[in-house]
Amino acid sequence: MRSTWKGAISFGLVTVPVSIAPAVEEHSVSLHQVHEPDGGRVRLKRWCELEDQEIPYGEIAKGYEADDERTVILTNDDLAELPVPTKKTIDVLAFVDESEIDPVYFAKPYYVAPDKAGGKPYALLRDAMRESGQVAVTKITLSTRESPAVLRVHDDVLVLQVMAWPDEVRSAAGIAPQQAGVRPQELAMARSLIDTLSADFTELAEQLHDDYQDALHDLVEAKLEGSPVPHEKPRRPAGDNVIDLMAVLERSVKAAESGRGRGEAETVGAAAGAGAAEAARKKTAAPKKKATAPRAAAKQAASGRTAPEKSGAAKSADGKTAAKSTRSTASKSTAKKTAAKTTRRRAS
Repeated sequence: MRSTWKGAISFGLVTVPVSIAPAVEEHSVSLHQVHEPDGGRVRLKRWCELEDQEIPYGEIAKGYEADDERTVILTNDDLAELPVPTKKTIDVLAFVDESEIDPVYFAKPYYVAPDKAGGKPYALLRDAMRESGQVAVTKITLSTRESPAVLRVHDDVLVLQVMAWPDEVRSAAGIAPQQAGVRPQELAMARSLIDTLSADFTELAEQLHDDYQDALHDLVEAKLEGSPVPHEKPRRPAGDNVIDLMAVLERSVKAAESGRGRGEAETVGAAAGAGAAEAARKKTAAPKKKATAPRAAAKQAASGRTAPEKSGAAKSADGKTAAKSTRSTASKSTAKKTAAKTTRRRAS
């Protein structure tokens, strides 16, 4: 593992020669900028505005523009000679309980490896920290930036976790809802859902997968082969109006317990939105009219299907209806005949 910094850990009068290397290696599909109409590669040039020409990298320095519009030029030698003690030293400030540090401060982690002569003091510091259960708050300068950092034990290795400065962490005021009105029953059901979805992180980490990189790789392959480009399936939009949060939570718990998996369990927001949309659809939809017996019979005859057998009660009801219909038809026919005879008599 290639080191990116060499120096020493300093705590008290003890010095531990070490080097650090990034603990995280990002995996991604490599992309670069191109001109869309013709695919030509787009390259950035270092252009001097005053000379109106491209300049070599070796002539580039840092600049600071003052309020009076004057520019202060800082060369690489100027920056390298800054009197900062943490450029080559991980300075231990104090040992604290890790639970006292909010994870919002944490940034990039680095593995800390001992130099050949630093094996024993390295092991001494590691074992002492492990027994105490504490972590070391330190400072370190990486490149041109000094940052606070936490030195902690991970397995048998010391890990340096770079942190943000306290005044760099933005306030979260105004983000959380002021009056959510959460009921005790809803809170209990949400806790039940959390308990159902609880898992061991070590096992969970083995199942975590970067779906975005897979989809991007498939897209590139499809473009190369001239195949149809894969598209995301349309998602049901999450609604803003939560009709019955308890019902959604209960369905979520049942879904999780039924073994359908975390990915298939309903999320509260999406399910609530679906419930709102369904309720609105049912309200506005007009009730369907029942088909009359003759039309239903005609449809059935046209399709060549036979109606399913009815129960005895249904048959009896149908029989009575048919009898009434027959008597009504017969009486109407008799009335028509009588009216016709009366008309003929008057005419004669």
